[in-house]
Amino acid sequence: MTALTTELTAPFVHPALFYEDETEYLEGTVPFVRAGLKAGEPVAVAVPTENLRLIQEVLGDEADAVRFLDMREAGRNPGRIIPGVLRAFFDAQPPGTRVRIIGEPIWAGRSPTEYPACVQHEALINAAFQGRTATILCPYDTRRLAPRVIADAYATHPTLVRGGGVEEDSSAYAPADVVARYNEPLPAVPDAPVFPFAAASLSEVRHLAVAEGSRLGLSPARLEDLALVTAELTTNSVVHGGGSGELRVWAEGGHLLCEVRDRGHLTDPLAGRRPAPRDQRGGRGLLLVNLVADLVRLHSDREGTTVRCWFAR
Repeated sequence: MTALTTELTAPFVHPALFYEDETEYLEGTVPFVRAGLKAGEPVAVAVPTENLRLIQEVLGDEADAVRFLDMREAGRNPGRIIPGVLRAFFDAQPPGTRVRIIGEPIWAGRSPTEYPACVQHEALINAAFQGRTATILCPYDTRRLAPRVIADAYATHPTLVRGGGVEEDSSAYAPADVVARYNEPLPAVPDAPVFPFAAASLSEVRHLAVAEGSRLGLSPARLEDLALVTAELTTNSVVHGGGSGELRVWAEGGHLLCEVRDRGHLTDPLAGRRPAPRDQRGGRGLLLVNLVADLVRLHSDREGTTVRCWFAR
């Protein structure tokens, strides 16, 4: 792959790498990693398990200098990737250091339920890293991913790299439009109990959620996660969402779902995806939810906000 020429002039570079097979994947990723190592840049690779192994095998001993993360685990919830993977790696480096990351959050097998959170994540990377010195390369399997996914990649990445290293600007780049388009109403809730709450009943509603989770087969460890998520979301509703809200808990397939609705309007698309400074008091509610849940989907408009969380049973 040819060098990304935009690196010479732009602090932050966010290209999509389009590949059709293993050969094109390795031609696009391995030279990118090696160029970073040669330049003395910290390098991280966060891709699905099978692609992680491909890159590690080709790098050989050079792999020891790279931070590897299995995106199937680290990025199970797309809302966790910016704070828990990308910014976590960037923020751990000395100030002024340019970092180089391969991040592959969308792969064949991601469910339709997960996809809106995935594409919003890709669009929000640009705002999360504005002005920061980093290059984040995002591979896309053009043979196995749906045409809609590839079209969205054009809208979420300012730069495109194809097989053979051909680089071009994306004429369809419009990340804010993508974030707005996928701020879509969530599917209807099945017949699940509704637990209204207000400031005086926060403790009670948390205990009700845990009891319902236990009844539906959630493990003790995940019940603790459910209690934390319920506490954070319901408190946010009381403080920022009109003083009250509604909680629902139900089982769906292999997951337990927890949903909180209120009358607030969330206008910051990076809420819950921005790392909190160590000296900041409060403001970590949605961030903690993203770090704990297996998937988080959110819809907000002037009528109110709905946050829905998934926990594997």
